[in-house]
Parts: sequence; structure tokens; C-alpha cells
Amino acid sequence: MALSWDKKDGRDLRIHENADELSTDLAEYIAELSEASVKERGVFAIAVSGGSLISLMRKLCEAPFNKTVEWAKWHIFWADERVVAKSHVDSNYKLLKDNLLAKVPTVPSHVHSINDSVTAEQAAEDYEFVIRQLVRTRVIDVCEINDCPKFDLILLGMGPDGHIASLFPNHAVLNEKELWVTFITDSPKPPPERITFTLPVINSASDVAVVVTGGSKAEAAHLAIDDIEPDCPVLPARMVCPTEGKLVWFLDQAAASKLDGAKFSE
Repeated sequence: MALSWDKKDGRDLRIHENADELSTDLAEYIAELSEASVKERGVFAIAVSGGSLISLMRKLCEAPFNKTVEWAKWHIFWADERVVAKSHVDSNYKLLKDNLLAKVPTVPSHVHSINDSVTAEQAAEDYEFVIRQLVRTRVIDVCEINDCPKFDLILLGMGPDGHIASLFPNHAVLNEKELWVTFITDSPKPPPERITFTLPVINSASDVAVVVTGGSKAEAAHLAIDDIEPDCPVLPARMVCPTEGKLVWFLDQAAASKLDGAKFSE
């Protein structure tokens, strides 16, 4: 049985016995947000990252979600992407297409992938332009506080180093305040060239979920979630703090094993 409890600062922690249980809860969470957004705005603007997160979304392809979710209302974006061809094994687009988009009836014109035929800098500029156009038409809502895009949901994974999207520890792009989408050419994890949402965009979303599994990420989860000493490193994942929205952490027991006060029911 899963343990779930609230922490301060508006964060909700959902800890599960295993990845399968987590996947079910994640699918229910996404489906509920989709239904609420479609009812309120007529669309659901969701941005996803890559990595193991995508395989954990697999239950959306199964009953009842494959039939009950209003897939035609989804507009899909990438919170970060590797600047490689869409057919490349490292492409986050390919990962999502193979594991989700090819299995559910989304609308091709609602799938907003990056321009993979230009430089990382140009790809970031082009992607921000696309997003600005869709904010103008309110396919994506707008955050009244800072005029950033207000995605209905941004789904993120986290690396063992505490990176989210392609925002890595101690990287200069963590300080970007003006751009919505930026780029890096020196990712510490290959491939080196990537585009990424900036922290102001991530923190302007209505809902943000960080999905983490495995013991290799337990220390980073502790540093990102728990009260820590002032001299501890501030990980990018700790900087996820929605201005007006809600933050949910989905973890399995291994990833949550170093959290303060973590106790698991049998």
C-alpha cells in the first residue's frame, strides 16, 4: 500500500511501493487534470520531459484512459529536447511518440516538436516563437503575475544529480529570467546540444509533477525536498516552486528512502 503525505510549501508527496503502482496513480492524476482543463478551457496544454518518465506514463495507453481521455483536446510540448533528428534514439520526441503518441488518437497538428534541422540556439528561438503564438490564441494560458505561459501541466523527471528538464546544477541557464526557452551546447549528459524551458516558465504552470524512481536518485530527492543545511547545494529540482500552481512529487520507495520521516506501510 502506498504512503502519501503533504509537505509544507504547497508540495504534495506521493510515495508508492513500486513503479507499476506509481504509473497507475500518475495516469489517474494526468487524466483528472486533462478533464478539468478541457472542461474549463477547452484544451489541455501539457509539456513533458524525457527519460524514464515516459515509460512511467504507459498506463495512459491502457483502459480506461485510452478511451476516456479527450486526446483530441491535448496540445503536447516538450519541456526539454535534445537537438537531434526526430528519428534519433536520443530524441525525446521519438521516445514519446513510440511509447504514447502512436498508441492514442492525438491530433498531429497539436504535437508541437522542435525544429530539428537548425542549431540549438535557433531551435530554442523557434520554439519560444511557437509558444508565444499559442499563448496569444490562448491554446496556452498566461500567468498574470509575469506574463509567462501557464501550461496546464508540466511533467518532469529528475536525474541523480538533481537536474530537471535540461537545467543542470551550477549551469548559467538556471539564472535565465527573460527567455521562455533557452539552449545549452555543453550538457554534462550526452547529447550536448539541447533546448529547455527556463525556471520562470516551469514555475508558472498550473500544475507541475516531478516523477522519480530508483535508489540512485534518493540522495538528490532528499536534497530537493527536505529541509537542508544552508551549505548544502541547491539542486535545480529544489528550484521548482510554482508561483501560483501546485507541485506534486511522485516517488517509488527506493527514490524516497532518504527522505526525512519516510515510513512505509506494509
